[in-house]
Amino acid sequence: QVQLVESGPGRVKPSQTLSLTCSVSGGYLTAYPSYWAWIRQPPGQDPEWMGGIRYDGDTDYRPPLRSRTSISRDTSKNQFFLHLTSVTPEDTAVYYCARAEGLRTVANAYGLWGQGTLVIVSS
Repeated sequence: QVQLVESGPGRVKPSQTLSLTCSVSGGYLTAYPSYWAWIRQPPGQDPEWMGGIRYDGDTDYRPPLRSRTSISRDTSKNQFFLHLTSVTPEDTAVYYCARAEGLRTVANAYGLWGQGTLVIVSS
């Protein structure tokens, strides 16, 4: 059974970089046709797909976030990562990692999610 666990700092200062890790167990990042995504849900809003990384290492990003977002992985640790630069208070959200079979750009298309981690952007 595949499980995902997010980790990272709960608070980031404006203009800094938000960095999160998703640790995967029970499955492999390189398994075809798996797709591993980052999704966030700001307070009072719907979940938003941010981007993801395919089984072969290719990445996709939500266009408005593309210039600030980087998703990478370490297959030896079975972890993938989110880096979001130049954060503002509007980036405050619960951040989730999730898995699907193939690229999905809509958050509710993902059937397997981590428990989520709240990140607050505040000075």
